[in-house]
Amino acid sequence: MRAEHVRPCLILSCVLLLGLAQAAAGKTLCVNPAGSGGCHKTIQSAVNAASANDVVNVAPGTYPEDVVIGKTLSLLGAGADQTTINAAKLANGILLDGLNNPGLKGVTISGFTVKNALYEGILLLSTLDVTIRNNHVLNNDTIGPVFGSGPACNGQPAYETDESGDCGGGVHLIGAVNSIISDNFISGNGDGVLISDETGESHHNLLIRNIITDNPPECGVVLASHPPVGAAPPYFAPHYGVDNNTVSENVVSRNGVKVGGAGVGLFSDGEGPGRVSGNVIIRNELTDNGIPGVALHTHVGPAFGAPADDMSGNMIIGNFISGNGADTDDTATPGPTGININSGGGGSPVTGTIISQNIIRDEDVDIAVNTPAEVGAHLNDLLGQKTGVANVCTLDSAACTGTIDATENFWGCPAGPGTKKCSSTSGANVLSTPWLENSAIQENERHH
Repeated sequence: MRAEHVRPCLILSCVLLLGLAQAAAGKTLCVNPAGSGGCHKTIQSAVNAASANDVVNVAPGTYPEDVVIGKTLSLLGAGADQTTINAAKLANGILLDGLNNPGLKGVTISGFTVKNALYEGILLLSTLDVTIRNNHVLNNDTIGPVFGSGPACNGQPAYETDESGDCGGGVHLIGAVNSIISDNFISGNGDGVLISDETGESHHNLLIRNIITDNPPECGVVLASHPPVGAAPPYFAPHYGVDNNTVSENVVSRNGVKVGGAGVGLFSDGEGPGRVSGNVIIRNELTDNGIPGVALHTHVGPAFGAPADDMSGNMIIGNFISGNGADTDDTATPGPTGININSGGGGSPVTGTIISQNIIRDEDVDIAVNTPAEVGAHLNDLLGQKTGVANVCTLDSAACTGTIDATENFWGCPAGPGTKKCSSTSGANVLSTPWLENSAIQENERHH
């Protein structure tokens, strides 16, 4: 081909690519409380007017709205200290509705305070590739919660099949995939962040660098498997699953102190078979929560003639855990506990759990376990100076068939578990030899 024929083709290609890039970028719409200067007066009217890939900029002010989003766009406030969505007496502050808008993806929400909703502050419903960052999510779940089993929050839609303890939480992901929830301040809600699976599998979501504090009824972060929409007893249908999510570098403190909630909870709701598997809880600060810093509960299973839950392959790595409370009921611990891995009386085996490189202090029990499987706990600093690792199967009236491989931990002093100023072991089938004579974490830091 001659050069003069190549050049026009290249120019035409560049023009086409530029045009496509401009189309993908979309236009910018504006919102202010007066609706002045060509801007919309409400956020919802701007969202309705927007096309895919548009940006909606929201000026400082307070907007009494329940914003529903069903298209790809960026919704940007002027900053959480300046732009407020006050959803008092409304269902949600912001609902990303991929259930009624299948394929909803690529939404970004940033720069808002979202507060006072009856249920969730921000709800991601059947979404893909959503980013929620730099927001304050405050004092939502105002309708309840009502405690018990089943959909006990008055007026919630049918797709929320088990919100009895929290009415959805500050930020709730249902059937969400590849979300990033980062750098938010979340306080005063039922739960802080809830990931569940009523409408579809929730997987590969990232919760990172959030401050989640003072959510009094329930947990700071919950990964909970709930019955799918339309399921019914006995034992409901197999759940979609909450799996391969990462909870990292969050400060999770003083949650669940009113009723009982963990720093991070991994739960199947007892209306299984549920699935909470392959999740990673890493480098968080988990302190002063109502029940253990990390609590993994499965409540039903073969001992009750029910299908087993799948709570396999979860990893708890590199967290600082201190000053949390005790577990109760069928997943009881003998006192305040750092980590509790517990099958209750139902006997669903919890397999493939990795507990490593955590610093646990100011607890009566650093790591408690009750499951008919092997749990591994290695390279942790167990500094409570009471019980470092306990098999609590007898406390939970379960068969003591499980084992705990707790070798290669530092028990608080060089002499090892059970010696003066060291943490000890408790219960059956706990292996603690060999142990580390020095802090595993400090040794690792010295080498890096």
